[in-house]
Amino acid sequence: MRLPHKRRADGTDGTDATGHDERTAGPDRADRTDRTDRTDRTGRPPGRAERRRSARRKVGRRLIDFPRRGRRGWRRWTPSWKLVCGLFLFFVAALTGLFVTVYIQVEIPDPHDSASRQATVYYWADGSRMVSVGNVNRQDVKLAQVPDSVQGAVIAAENADFYSDSGVSVTGIGRAAVNIFKGQETQGGSTITQQYVKNTYLSQDQTVTRKVKELFLSLKVSNQRPKTEILEGYLNTSWFGRDAYGVQAAAYAYYGIPAKDLNPSQGALLAAVLKGAESFDPSLSADNHQRAADRWSWILDRQVTTGSMSAEERAKYTQFPEPKPRVKPTSQAGQTGYLVDIANKYIKSRSGITDKDLAGGGYNVHTTFEKDKVLALTKAVEQVRTERLDPKKRPEDEYVQVGAASIRPKDGAVVAVYGGSDAIEHFTNNADTSGVPAASAFKPFVYAAALEEESTGRNRPTATAGTLPPRPEPAGAASASSAALHAALVNSDHTPFVETGKKIGLKTVKEVAVASGLREESMAKLEPTFSIGTSTPSAVRLASAYTTFVNQGRAADPYSVTKVERGGVVVDAGFGPGKPRRAISADTAAAVSSALRQVSWTTLGPPKDARTFVPSWAGRTGPNDRMNSAWFIGATPDLSTSVAMFRTKPDVPQLLPMQGVGGPDSERGSAFPPLIWKAYNEAVTPARP
Repeated sequence: MRLPHKRRADGTDGTDATGHDERTAGPDRADRTDRTDRTDRTGRPPGRAERRRSARRKVGRRLIDFPRRGRRGWRRWTPSWKLVCGLFLFFVAALTGLFVTVYIQVEIPDPHDSASRQATVYYWADGSRMVSVGNVNRQDVKLAQVPDSVQGAVIAAENADFYSDSGVSVTGIGRAAVNIFKGQETQGGSTITQQYVKNTYLSQDQTVTRKVKELFLSLKVSNQRPKTEILEGYLNTSWFGRDAYGVQAAAYAYYGIPAKDLNPSQGALLAAVLKGAESFDPSLSADNHQRAADRWSWILDRQVTTGSMSAEERAKYTQFPEPKPRVKPTSQAGQTGYLVDIANKYIKSRSGITDKDLAGGGYNVHTTFEKDKVLALTKAVEQVRTERLDPKKRPEDEYVQVGAASIRPKDGAVVAVYGGSDAIEHFTNNADTSGVPAASAFKPFVYAAALEEESTGRNRPTATAGTLPPRPEPAGAASASSAALHAALVNSDHTPFVETGKKIGLKTVKEVAVASGLREESMAKLEPTFSIGTSTPSAVRLASAYTTFVNQGRAADPYSVTKVERGGVVVDAGFGPGKPRRAISADTAAAVSSALRQVSWTTLGPPKDARTFVPSWAGRTGPNDRMNSAWFIGATPDLSTSVAMFRTKPDVPQLLPMQGVGGPDSERGSAFPPLIWKAYNEAVTPARP
């Protein structure tokens, strides 16, 4: 039975013009349907969007529509927002799952055994052991034995929200990771918990792996240990400088008292040096003192801000709590401590190794120091001091200090130094200190600068059109000027050098001195007296700079370490001799050397035997110098040795006058450095036929 036709909305009943029913038309209906798919009701072909929808209906949907179907050009490769959101959620879920898995599997290891830490061993140039440094100086104390004010200072300085944080600083870890990938040194920003974990459970390696371990361990320790236990562990394991691990050792090292007796002002200074004793131990330098004072004041103010100290209490502490002088271990008595200081400075300047790393131990440091020469230099100094100076008879002989350094000209190796009477009593290294004016010993660099300037003037190209040609000097002017400086250098006359400095420019003189090896920071202000030695180079640097005249104008920086090893692996940091560089011309070096050989002859006298019959180049201060120092620098093909004598009194910033030292015939003390040099040189110079 056929159902009656229903009429459509357009008034038709579903039959075509021939009377066929479209709903049962079979193949004919399919043909018409295909034609309908290809045209819309207006008779036009379907649009691009309709074709895409038709294609999707025919093919079916994909789980991830990428590259995107139905798109052309760059749109085909642009993910949809649904795909982006889906991938992001998947990544977050995977990362969270990984984080949770690792966190569950990580276990808190046993703490380091401080007693098992190895010392850092220093070796003489011949390979024999010189000294072993770095046995851990640490005494654990309970948190209750650390005053609340000290705890508050450390928290205010290092991690103000310590008691409320999760134990990690995501920004600090991120910054460290970025720096590691860039090949830079990691920076601070770790929480107290992270630093405690690093000190107690991990190595000091600056790697991504160690940072990841630190992150998970810090979270776990923070969740499983009370904050008081973490703070106690941190205070007992942190490095405070002065070979001190932990607040108890630091309290003794800086103030000679136990931690329980520290007052808030002293505690603020100890919190300051936690940022880095190399930069904040006030006893190391004037710059360190200023940095320490600024940070000490900031920490006290910070405690008021964080609420651990009242403003009234803060107002009591206005005077900087000066710590006691540094004390060297007895193993570094005599010259050993000075040698270690010079080696450590060189290591730190050429690598990322710090004082903390060296004190932590495990390094083997091979130095250039020769034991026989160190002993000979010490003997020469002490002999002159004993025989020529008598503080009991002459007050002028009190507070006399001597610094000396001996360098091998061919490569710049520092073979010996005399830094003072005893490193554990007189900490300042006189051989490597800046603060003693060079006086007339600086004049050879003025002479060299003048010769270089004259040479440049003689070789200056002819002026081009449109410019005024330089006025030619009279014939023989250059030689007359050189002869005047030659004579003035031998006779210690100041006036020609002051005039020369004005003529050629003090900047030119400074450039020649720095090129020869003197440090930029030791240069004095460019005033008229600059040319007569107001700059304050160290004995090491002045001995090194004089090798420029021995080496035909080539200079090489001094070095004191040939190799550093740790765990049997050589630390690759470019230790050892540097490449010589041209500082002045060979002709200039020869001319200055001629004057320096005459200075040597007139000062030391003719040689007595074959051992001392060695050509030497010498610079010195003389009776015309009105400086508070006496210098003698003597260079031979084998050794360049500088000796400085000066007077300094504790707590007095300026040097004391040298007049009267050794009696009225000592020429303001300038007679003694040549005697020291001569005694040393005779002891170490091999006999020649």
